[in-house]
This record gives sequence, structure tokens and C-alpha cells, in this order.
Amino acid sequence: MSRMEPVRVAAVDLGASSGRVMVGEVGPDTLALHAAARFANDPVRLPDGLHWNLPGLYAAALAGLREAASGGELASVGIDTWAVDYGLLSGGRMLGLPFHYRDENRGELGPSRVHEQVPFEELYQRNGLQYLPFNTVYQLAADPFVAQAEQLLLIPDLLAFWLTGEQVAERTNASTTGLLMVPDDGGAAAPWDMELAKRLGIPSTILQPLVDPGTAIAHLLPDVADIVGAQLRVVAVGSHDTASAVVGVPMQSDDAAYLSLGTWGLVGLELDTPVLTEAARAANFTNEGGVDGTVRFLTNVMGTWLLSELLRTWGLDGSALSGLLEAAGEAGRGVALIDVQDPRFVPPGDMESRIAGWCREHGQQVPADRPTLVRCVVESLAAGYACALIEAGALAGKDIGVVHVVGGGAQNQLLCQAIADRAGVRVLAGPVEATALGNVLVQARAAGAVGPGLDQMRELIARTHPAVSYSPRQE
Repeated sequence: MSRMEPVRVAAVDLGASSGRVMVGEVGPDTLALHAAARFANDPVRLPDGLHWNLPGLYAAALAGLREAASGGELASVGIDTWAVDYGLLSGGRMLGLPFHYRDENRGELGPSRVHEQVPFEELYQRNGLQYLPFNTVYQLAADPFVAQAEQLLLIPDLLAFWLTGEQVAERTNASTTGLLMVPDDGGAAAPWDMELAKRLGIPSTILQPLVDPGTAIAHLLPDVADIVGAQLRVVAVGSHDTASAVVGVPMQSDDAAYLSLGTWGLVGLELDTPVLTEAARAANFTNEGGVDGTVRFLTNVMGTWLLSELLRTWGLDGSALSGLLEAAGEAGRGVALIDVQDPRFVPPGDMESRIAGWCREHGQQVPADRPTLVRCVVESLAAGYACALIEAGALAGKDIGVVHVVGGGAQNQLLCQAIADRAGVRVLAGPVEATALGNVLVQARAAGAVGPGLDQMRELIARTHPAVSYSPRQE
């Protein structure tokens, strides 16, 4: 058997606040990333609400792919983005810009319409998803353009369609819509829930054929290849960015949990089968599809969005955060703790005033200065993650001995230590680019450059991207 040769692949990795095109070189003893392009993901406010600037993101991704291709031959490209949001098409053309899940005008109309037909308990048994008012199924129930649509494509699938002309639905992201059935205990791949779609008045004809991570979708359209300067194959990856991020978590033991920490904090476990108990539903835990048929049993907790919005409120850019965190470290842990899950903290706006208002309403001391306010946010986030970790273990019947923190939040030393302290377990921080690593590893596996198992991919990550360890401290 010949030795596997390294390959170069490109990852289009779009987060809720920024995007990047990363180039990965992957082989049996090689796992290296570098950025071909980084760009902002700024929403657009139009008269009817908050939208994603998807054409702008697409143009930035094409420019990044051109830069990536100029550095050497690429075997393929994979796309991952945030979940739940979508584009509706007719005749291959979008029926307006996709709405942003933080659009405050979407309201409760969708959930109320869905649950007039399907009780909460039944919906959880069908799709296994936690309640979030912006889940795709709720958005569709309130979307007046559904009746005019011929196709529905989630954001990464829509970008893949523009690249290739092929319309598919990658399974890990489809699992976040609420319209995909939970996998059964026999391990069969979950299909679309056509009966549910019919009950909710969502035309099943708009749902596209499901594909699994590692599937070759198609090559670039000729005009697109001319722009990029190379002919590339587009390969489906874990196109929900959290699915790719979990592939990029270097879990080495059965007692490991993960926290994918960016705009949101996704706290959870990787399981073989879903947890569909009433206790899991009441605790708002979700069962989403992972790569290789795994289940991402997790819950959404507020992430570094709070810190980003504080900086924006103060007119500061991201470079100011390190200094504020250093000063916050001197403030001590005796600060107010806010409920980071309060809905008031979800939309953009004056976060300082909202936190102060929450503290006054709940009889807590309003932070007196910026460092104290930052420490308040850090400790409150850590408390939220600790509670979620304890609950995840109890619901799944697993003991948690180590928590892997990946994503941009892994660089926040104060927060990582606070998580270790409040959860009472060791924290292993890194890699920062877990999502891009998971993306490129799935592509590399499809090209035959790495071993077939998730454990082999994660062992390669652990060897090439050492984590930073934080042990819990005594009070």
C-alpha cells in the first residue's frame, strides 16, 4: 500500500461576524493552515428588517479562493457557515436577501403557527432540536415567500449552488432546520420529515436531496473557475460550522466535552444516539447531526457576542479587548453575575445599558467601570457554561472530566480559567481554528490523504496543535 501524500484544500469558513478562506495542507503527519483571506460579515438593515449581505460574502469568498489557488494546486474546496438561515429561490434566482436570525421583526409568529399544529413535545420527538425562536422551521412558517419558492437552500448550500450549479442539502446543517427526522437507533441516515412539512404547510418540493460530509458535489462552473483562476471540486463538509468545529476538537477520552466558543457558546457532547427525554427537552438541549453519523448533543449559550457588543458600544475595535481583559483580571471574582441567556442580550445594541438594567432589576451591584463590567461578563459566561456542562453530563449519563474549548474564545485566557474554576474540571484550550481544521480534514479524507476515522483526524490535530491546559483553582 502506497503512503498517503499530503494535499492542499481550501475552506470557506463563514461565521456570524467574520469570514475567512483558509488553505490547509493535510497528510498523515501534516496539518497546517494559513489564511488566504479574512473579511468582515456585516449585516445589512433594509426597510423590512436585518439581512445577510450574501452577495458581498460570495464576492469575498471568490477573491479569497483566487488568492488560495494562486499559491499552488488545490484538490477541493468546502464551505461551512452558521446554521438555520436560508435563501428561497424560484427559477434559480433568490427571492430577496436571506434574513438574519437576529432580525428583531421575526418575532413569535413562526413558533405560534408551528405549535398550533404540533405540540412542543411531539416536535422534539420528531427532530430532537432545542427551542430557538429563529430555527428554520419557525422562520419558514412565518415567511410569506415560501408559497412562491421552488427551492430552499441553507446558506452553505446556496453558496455551493452559485459555485457549481448543483442544488443539495448537506445533512449536518439540514439537521438544524427542524425538518429533518432524528436518526434511529439502527444508525440509518435521517431523512426529511415530509409529513411534518405537509402539516405545517411547507412544500416538500422545496427541500433538496440530502448529501453527507465528504460527498463530491461538482466542479466549479466555467465562469466561476475563470474568476478563481483554477478548476476546483466542491466537496460537502460538515457545513454547519459547529459540525466542522466538533471534528476539529482533539477529544482523546470518553469523558471529554466540548465548548465551541465564538459568537455563540455551543456546549455539548458527541454521542452515538440522540437523547430525546422530556428532561432534555425541558433543559433546551438539541440533537444535531454530526460528521460520520454522530450526534451533537448540545445547548446554545451566549458567547463572546456580549464582549464584542460592549466594544462596539464603547467605540472600540477588537484590539482593545486584551487590555480590558488584563484589567478585568485585577478586578477579582466578586462581581455581579448576570443571566447571559436573557433574550435582551441577543439583538445588537447598547450592551452596557442592558447589563446595567439587568443588574438593577435583579438587585445586583451595577459594575462601576469597564474592567469590572468585562469581569462581570466573563464570570457570567463561565457560570453559564459550567451549568450547561453539568446538565449535559447528567442528561446523557456521562461523567465529564475535561472540557475542550475551541474557536476564537480559546484565546481568552481569563475566560478559560474562569470556566475551569466554575466547572471544576480541566480545560484544554485550542485549536482556535477548529472549524477550518474540521473542514479541511473532511476534504482531505475524501482525497485519501488521511485515515478514515474521526479518532485518527483528532489524533493528528492533537499532535500538530498542542492545547493550553487550565486546571481548576481553589477559592
